[in-house]
Amino acid sequence: MGKAIDAERALPLVENIASSIARNPGALISLARLKTADDYTYMHSVAVSGLMIALARQLDFGEKDTHLAGLGGLLHDVGKMAIPNAVLNKPGKLTDEEFALMKTHPVEGHRMLQDARAVPEVAMDVCLHHHEKIDGSGYAERLQEGGISLFARMGAVCDVYDAITSDRPYKAGWDPAEAMRRMAEWSKGHFDEKVFQAFVRALGIYPVGSLVRLASGRLGVIVEQSSKSLVTPKVKVFYSTKSNVRLAPQLIDLRYAEQGEKIVAREDPQKWNFPDLTSLWLDPELARASRG
Repeated sequence: MGKAIDAERALPLVENIASSIARNPGALISLARLKTADDYTYMHSVAVSGLMIALARQLDFGEKDTHLAGLGGLLHDVGKMAIPNAVLNKPGKLTDEEFALMKTHPVEGHRMLQDARAVPEVAMDVCLHHHEKIDGSGYAERLQEGGISLFARMGAVCDVYDAITSDRPYKAGWDPAEAMRRMAEWSKGHFDEKVFQAFVRALGIYPVGSLVRLASGRLGVIVEQSSKSLVTPKVKVFYSTKSNVRLAPQLIDLRYAEQGEKIVAREDPQKWNFPDLTSLWLDPELARASRG
């Protein structure tokens, strides 16, 4: 609205996000996947803030630096206010000119934050450098590995993960487990390897909401991670591939499952097209809270 950004007013939101992540690490991050076109940029910022906080805790940051990481995530895309909505929400592929305009948002955001009050250097750094890549092919300054701060490297991972798992006018979001697989393929030139591995530990190989197949032939969705192992989350099973029938939903903790029961593959939700997949992994109380 033409007013200067006041970072101090954003701090209570960061603290609320941090508290939510502490109570239920998968909940807020999973909720933030359910974006509408109208609230995409805001919810993307909230999601990246939550992801930054979860990643900071995985990296054993202190509380102050964890909150700085969260604030950096919350403010990383403020420069998109300078991008016309017709470009920002275009349903098709951007032209070269439109993409060049889109790539100005880190610099525009950094300028806005410089003009704002009480914005820490960390937040300005994440805003300006969250699209940099380790191999120097990113933007806005084409920095290479040694020139990119740890906070900006974290921002790069968190920003990409939320973007590719979210539905947009021009594409359907990828399943979380597929997103992790693809990001692992890109990680050598795109992401800091240690940061990405910490991110995987924070969210799990099969993040909340992933559709998986178990050794028994049942399909289920991941509803909660295990603190002990990346491969033994809690799964809500609901379909038998052997009988091709729906089952009464049953929650299974793979840490204590019957012998031989384990995840054997991720499944493509678009292939199965279950209309109620989201409601299966989403806690009803959290869903009501997100709507009201």
